Amino acid sequence: MRNCYENPLCVRYASEEMKTVFSDDFKFSTWRKLWIALAESEKELGLPITDEQIDEMKEHIYDINYDAVKEYEKELRHDVMSHIYAFSDLCPKAKPIIHLGATSCYVGDNTDVIQMSVAMKLIQKKLVNCIASVGKFAEEYKSLPTLAYTHFQAAQPTTMGKRATLWLQDLLIDLEQLSFQLQNLKLLGCKGTTGTGASFLELFEGDTEKVKALEKKIAEKMNFSKVMPVSGQTYTRKVDYNIISVLSGIAQSGAKFSNDIRLLSHLKEFDEPFADKQIGSSAMAYKRNPMRSERIASLSRYIMIDSLNPAITASAQWFERTLDDSANRRISIPEAFLAADAILSLYINIIEGGSVYPKVMEKHLKEELPFMATENIMMHCVKKGGDRQALHEAIRQHSVACAKNIKLNGGENNLIEQILSDKTFNITKDEMESLLDYKKFTGMAKEQTEEFLSEYVNPVLDKYRDLLGINIEINV
Repeated sequence: MRNCYENPLCVRYASEEMKTVFSDDFKFSTWRKLWIALAESEKELGLPITDEQIDEMKEHIYDINYDAVKEYEKELRHDVMSHIYAFSDLCPKAKPIIHLGATSCYVGDNTDVIQMSVAMKLIQKKLVNCIASVGKFAEEYKSLPTLAYTHFQAAQPTTMGKRATLWLQDLLIDLEQLSFQLQNLKLLGCKGTTGTGASFLELFEGDTEKVKALEKKIAEKMNFSKVMPVSGQTYTRKVDYNIISVLSGIAQSGAKFSNDIRLLSHLKEFDEPFADKQIGSSAMAYKRNPMRSERIASLSRYIMIDSLNPAITASAQWFERTLDDSANRRISIPEAFLAADAILSLYINIIEGGSVYPKVMEKHLKEELPFMATENIMMHCVKKGGDRQALHEAIRQHSVACAKNIKLNGGENNLIEQILSDKTFNITKDEMESLLDYKKFTGMAKEQTEEFLSEYVNPVLDKYRDLLGINIEINV
């Protein structure tokens, strides 16, 4: 029986890969790797640390003795010291040199950076594959006419593929921002309790070059090329804000897409994937609610609000260090990544597995196109010798009457029939059918889609081709 709270992001939504990044095993094994990198680098710079001590530490990276940690933390009320004591129990020979010269943020902050780096790479992979999936959708439907909407009121037609380029453009912006943050992410390094390096300067007997070299060596061992040039005890929390802001951007893109899908679902122009035995409503058996898009909207809202956490945290850090960031960051950062991971999985699942209904799109076009075609009809009749002012007035009268009949009586749009029967227009049925060709009302939508895919999307997919190929599984 489950008698305690479990985070739905872990139980229901996020992938195993993302959950692993923010797991205790990943976090605390990284702490131990950082302690080993510190000891190795100190040894290489002349401190009396033996290979035997380092080898002993390496033997116990992954067999984390959580029970011992728990008991130590009850007494010490300090997570890092509890892990140092527990690690020392496993490594008695290395005990004297574990965490030598470091402060808690050496393992805490550096691990946070490493976790976010790995998590961003997972997000980057899904984002690239999402772009590929939407790009394929845009190519497939680049010529399919559909009614466009402004203010959710019928407007000039577009194509389904052109509409998808709007989703794509948002995703490309997100990828650009994510890649920038990933490329510029720096390790904290090892700067001591207030960022001055005083403890390491003491260890190396005033040799500033060795203190500088220590950071570089540790960064290289942890696969980072750069460290923060200056810090207090922690790295600036603006780093967290910048990264979570990128995730907020992805959430915004996901929410916009999901809202469009929900509206299209209402219009019966698009359906989400729907499993054979899936139930849309516990009461209304006929329903096919767009629950995956609704989930994107829900999780997106969470991330957008969550982005306030690092903003406030960054603003509230006193001088070189304050601890009012810790509890918040333990929750806000992992959950933002877990939610973004789930959003992109849903996005890919919907765009790849959804169903488009061209006949319904055609029906909606036929309902609205007569009104949109009136200017073309008028110009055609003028070319045939008609009076522009008389034609304009006739169209106005017919349009008003037609709209009134539709709204008051639920009638069909018979504007074209009215115009054909009015001798003022002197227009044949064949001429009218030519004027009502949908493709003449979608402007450059097809060409814009082709150009956008060719000039903007395909080069990005080529750049990140090594990330293409992903298996998405939606469990609920």
